[in-house]
Amino acid sequence: MLKTRIITAIVLLAVLLPVLYWGNPIAFAVVVTVFFGAAIWEGFRLFNPDSTRAVAVSLAWSAAFCYAFFLADPARSLFWFAISALIWLLRLTPSLKIGLPPFASSGNTMLSLTYAIALVACFAAIVALFRHSPLFLLSVMALVWIADIGAYCAGKAFGKRKLAPTISPGKSWEGAIGGGVAVLLLATLSVLAGGEVPGAWFADTFVVHVQQRLGWAALFAILVVISAASVVGDLFESQLKRRAGFKDSSKLLPGHGGVLDRIDALIPVLPLAALVDTWL
Repeated sequence: MLKTRIITAIVLLAVLLPVLYWGNPIAFAVVVTVFFGAAIWEGFRLFNPDSTRAVAVSLAWSAAFCYAFFLADPARSLFWFAISALIWLLRLTPSLKIGLPPFASSGNTMLSLTYAIALVACFAAIVALFRHSPLFLLSVMALVWIADIGAYCAGKAFGKRKLAPTISPGKSWEGAIGGGVAVLLLATLSVLAGGEVPGAWFADTFVVHVQQRLGWAALFAILVVISAASVVGDLFESQLKRRAGFKDSSKLLPGHGGVLDRIDALIPVLPLAALVDTWL
């Protein structure tokens, strides 16, 4: 299993890193649209496990996404970032407490459309952050990866109080707090390591931009929100999988599960970071 995970990770890096730094907009558009279509396909299956329309739905959404964010005017992206924040705040996060509607209900249909909009916003944010720079996009993603690794290590070492026992029994409050602390520490080091030096490697990262424009207090507040949002995104997808009886969102990525399993924590975070970036 570990060998399969490593091989898949190497293949993904071999594809994604050249696409990010090659400077070919067509290759970037193709890769992003393919991954978006896979995410929509997986999401549709989680909301409609018995449906046979998942492929058709994902193709339709992929075509619309490609047109809206690569062929038409991308200036409307701000709308998607703002609506994503509202969706997570008012609908998806409360679902962790109140639960999910039955499959055969209008509530399930509305929630599936809401989650699809959140996915559109996530991938629109990928496009927007990439247009800032590949490093800027990766620096936001790294915050989520750091939070995840920090939460795992802190949870293993100190975890006692379950964060959401009915959704993801392995997650603890101590782990979530540890992940947030790891993000704050490494972000601080990033700023101190090169934030004040023009042309330094860290100069074009998200945390450095926020700190230079808004100060330390605002940076820490935004990072706390981002860390919390990453936990919520992870838990919401776990809730969907538990209701559908799925271990993974799919088997598209051997050893890793599906696309949603890899980006669940990024779905609320990337639009939020893109929204902050527009303010800067």
